[in-house]
Amino acid sequence: MKKTTANSDLKKAGLKVTLPRISILEILEEAEQHHMSAEDVYKTLLANGNEVGLATVYRVLTQFEAAGLVTRHHFDGGQAIFELDTGDNHDHIVCLKTGKVAEFKDEIIEKRLEEIATELGYSLSDHKIVLYGEVIGSQKDKRRLKVHSTTAS
Repeated sequence: MKKTTANSDLKKAGLKVTLPRISILEILEEAEQHHMSAEDVYKTLLANGNEVGLATVYRVLTQFEAAGLVTRHHFDGGQAIFELDTGDNHDHIVCLKTGKVAEFKDEIIEKRLEEIATELGYSLSDHKIVLYGEVIGSQKDKRRLKVHSTTAS
């Protein structure tokens, strides 16, 4: 992402444009790892030569969450991780051994959730599904539903 885009995104979110905010937003947008802990972001900042304290990273991520730029997840047994809020609705599966987080979207599940809500007299506005298990063997031959796969460290 270019700094001008980061500047624009921050301004749209009502946040003052600062170097730490720009740097953190760029890391979140460019990272292969779509789910990052504050420590992951901090380590990336240091690796990129940015002298930003861990407390600043936590504060900026909390501000981003309040502004709707990121979503914070607290998966069982792990630390908080953050991902950019792209507006798409997806669910997660978490490996209890490794902390690996994979995203998935399944239209059959989505349809069934709508049916359940309707059957119970609700209009569904949102949902969060988190599955827990363990990664098994080779995933080569298995049907892949995931959108992204990352490891929460």
